[in-house]
Amino acid sequence: MALTFRDAPMVLEALGNIGKARGMTQLARDTALGRESLYKALSGEGNPGFATILKVTRALGLQLRAGALDN
Repeated sequence: MALTFRDAPMVLEALGNIGKARGMTQLARDTALGRESLYKALSGEGNPGFATILKVTRALGLQLRAGALDN
């Protein structure tokens, strides 16, 4: 599935839902980020930095991939 920049809130919200299901307290420990900061960043309205997204995806056992767009 290809995502565009406007899909960012959806992706953040999905990561937040996964984090909540697995436990935000544990996710905060695994990422060395504050629990409240994670809730805000992954709300779908947050604007986390790329480093935060990488920490979260790694802690959740997920991987981000980039590829060339089909034109």
